[in-house]
Parts: sequence; C-alpha cells; structure tokens
Amino acid sequence: MATFTFPRQTAFYSGKVRDVYTIGTDTLVMIASDRISAFDVILPRPIPFKGQVLNQIAAYMLAETTSICPNWLTSTPAPNVSIGKYCTPFKVEMVVRGNLTGHSWRTYNSGSRILCGVTMPEGMKENDFFPTPIITPTTKASEGHDEDISKEEIIAQGLVTKDDWDTLEKYTLALFEKGRSLAAKRGLILADTKYEFGKIGDTIYLMDEIHTPDSSRYFYADGFNERQQTGERQKQLSKEFVREWLINNGFMGKEGQTVPEMTDEWTDTISKRYIELYENVIGEAFVPQKITDEETYQLILNKL
Repeated sequence: MATFTFPRQTAFYSGKVRDVYTIGTDTLVMIASDRISAFDVILPRPIPFKGQVLNQIAAYMLAETTSICPNWLTSTPAPNVSIGKYCTPFKVEMVVRGNLTGHSWRTYNSGSRILCGVTMPEGMKENDFFPTPIITPTTKASEGHDEDISKEEIIAQGLVTKDDWDTLEKYTLALFEKGRSLAAKRGLILADTKYEFGKIGDTIYLMDEIHTPDSSRYFYADGFNERQQTGERQKQLSKEFVREWLINNGFMGKEGQTVPEMTDEWTDTISKRYIELYENVIGEAFVPQKITDEETYQLILNKL
C-alpha cells in the first residue's frame, strides 16, 4: 500500500494495521491496510481484503452505536478508508470481557484470580460467562507491548481523571451491551472487545474501530452451552486462531523467537475467516472491492 501526501497534512503515523494521516488540526484519514499483527508484531504477509473487512465492520458498528456516545467518524470514501475528527486520545485501551477467554483465561489458568485489579470468581471454566462483564484496561503503548493496568493505577498516574474514567466506564459497558445485543441477533456471542476514546475540548469521543475481528472475539451461540458442558472447544470468529497457530509454532512475540512461515494456503485461510466473520456479524454477503492507490487517493481528496 502506497504512502500518500495530502494537502494541509501535518502528520503521518504507520501503525501495526493502519496508516493515519492528520490533516490540519482537526481531521484524521485512517487507512486500514491488509497487514495483520499478533502479540504486537506485524506478521510478514498481508491478508487479502482484511482492511476492507475491518473498515466496513467498524463503520457499521459506529453507526449502530451513535445513541450511546459520540464517535469520531464522518465518512468512509473508499472500502478501506475512514475520515473523521481528530481527538486527543486517552493513553489507555478499555478492554471489556463477558467471558473467561484469551488473556483472562491464561491469567486464570496460571492460578491468579486478579486481572487489572478485578477479582475473577472461583470455579470458572474456560469461556464461561462472567457474572457481569469486567473492564480490564491496558496502557496504550506507542511501541512494544500494551500492559495490564488497574483503574486505580490509571487514576493515580493521571492517565485519566476520575470524572473522565466514570464516563469511559459508562460508555464501555453500554457499548459492550449493544455489541452483545447486535451479535445475539446474528447467532453470535461477543465474548470480549476493546474500545479507544479521545477528547475534543470537554467532549469524549469513541475512536478507531469497534467490534471487528482485530479488536473482538465472537463465539457461535448455537451449541455454546453444550460445548461448555462437554469441554469441547468453542467455535469462534476472531483473530485468536492466528494467535493459536503462532503459539503452536513456538512464537509469542518474545525476543529470539521467529515468526513461522506463512504459506499461500494459510494466508488465504485467514482471509476467508475474516470474510466469514464479516458476513456473520453484518448479515450480508461480502463484496470484495479492488481499487488502485490512485483511485483511493482521489476518493480521499474529494472528501477533504
């Protein structure tokens, strides 16, 4: 994917997945690439149509949640492009969990019952529902790994004020409830996800993407209880299968470890899984759109 230069551009940042352009002081252009990351490492091969999948799911979910809180998005001029308001981001990510899975399960299975200052109940099995959703925030690292942090540490370190935290907490739980409701209509369970927020003046905005396979984990609802009772692995739609493949091949992003080879077949499999998630979450057939860098540039210019 090409790197662009736009009129009035004041900054450019290439993240793990997105390229972000700041226009003037009030506008962001965010291009979702086909890059894929896991354990905070960009994997060596792009995944066809992944950027389009992420961008279109995020746009759909942002539109569905405008009654809960304001968000940054103003337009999506190209399949993998979003344009919106520039916000000053909070330096934390609001991770919310409805089920004991992924990082929370790995923590629990190690014997710990505390995650980000939150006590997890005894007697839970992997993928069980928490009695109520829990918020387990992380720091938002510009480089390297995000780190677990508690609400108390966030406020004590001045990363977020107490008043702003109360708003973030309220928005996070309401967004997750909405996300779970939307998922349930599609026969899915939204197990966990993360939200990012920022401010313009005194107003807090929801930023970035929401409820996508990069930021969320979905289970199939059909047969979920039966699989829990028998100890069978849950069927899920998320990026977790990529993490599991890496772990099984000896890679967890640690020093000295090497990313295993990504074959054409495996790359195609990942692409199909992303498209499957799109179609299950949105309830519509995915329509792949291939446009050139020049066409993308012109579509963005027309909106700036």
